[in-house]
Amino acid sequence: MNPLSIGEPWMWSAFIAFLVAVLALDLFVFGGRLAHRVSVREALAWVGAWLALALGFAALLWWYLDQRFGAEIAQRKTLEFLTGYLIEQSLSIDNMFVFVMIFGYFAVPPELQRRVLLYGVLGAIVMRAVMILAGVWLVQEFAWLLHVFGAILVFTGVKMLIFAKRAPDLEKNPLLRWLRARLRITEGFRGERFFVRESGLRWATPMFLVLVLIEASDLVFAIDSIPAIFAVTTDPFIAFTSNIFAIMGLRALYFVLADMAGRFYLLRYGLAMVLVFIGGKMLAGRWVHMPIQWSLAIVGGIILVSVILSLALPKGNQHVTGEEP
Repeated sequence: MNPLSIGEPWMWSAFIAFLVAVLALDLFVFGGRLAHRVSVREALAWVGAWLALALGFAALLWWYLDQRFGAEIAQRKTLEFLTGYLIEQSLSIDNMFVFVMIFGYFAVPPELQRRVLLYGVLGAIVMRAVMILAGVWLVQEFAWLLHVFGAILVFTGVKMLIFAKRAPDLEKNPLLRWLRARLRITEGFRGERFFVRESGLRWATPMFLVLVLIEASDLVFAIDSIPAIFAVTTDPFIAFTSNIFAIMGLRALYFVLADMAGRFYLLRYGLAMVLVFIGGKMLAGRWVHMPIQWSLAIVGGIILVSVILSLALPKGNQHVTGEEP
């Protein structure tokens, strides 16, 4: 076994094969390419399915490592996976709020949202793979980067706390303005198509702009959240698998929470506190060792309290401003 990772070649191959199989099922069996409005019931079923798969993977991981390396390594690596999964799943909720804003700005019909989210998931998987492997190599070569990552997370968390009530103004988004200045954009959607040919000319549809912004938000989110996994583990197999399970469940979670995003108005404060906690843990790691189960409990507790308080203390007449942070 690689002392830096429990991921053997066959484990990587098996997980990637599983990932490809699930994506193929989504595309060709469960109608991933067909435009339809995802009901809350369907979305809940997928959320439950992905949660069950993540927990099943954790149980299988524990069983294999217990048989191969003993209970200590099995427990530690399984807790690392679960903590990484919870952190990335929690932080991905903030990205969901961005998706809600993008779809609302472009008035994307619900039946056209599923496909573009699928492409967003595919892009996020590729970005995660590249950034995690690069990050693990950098941390192994330059251990002091953990402190840099910690400082970035604390800064990001504090920034989220300060600007939690503000939503970015897409009219001022430089990427969107650049695209509009250089592309011919149709007036309305053309189904799920990104490009069409009309009057002998090639036009981009608003759906292409949505896709670009979704992928850009995935990239920004990855830059902010990938360092968080290194507060839990530098094992590339654990980091990658926990991230992928969180990402694969994000699309279904979006359809569950999209209409209720406003009710969980305190969740962004909770996510900001999670970032500050994780960043602080990385900065103090040389002097203070916190058991992984404590980290799992604290992160879960912060998210749970922010959700409960959001429901117990209705937002009332508060409004989100349209100012640029």
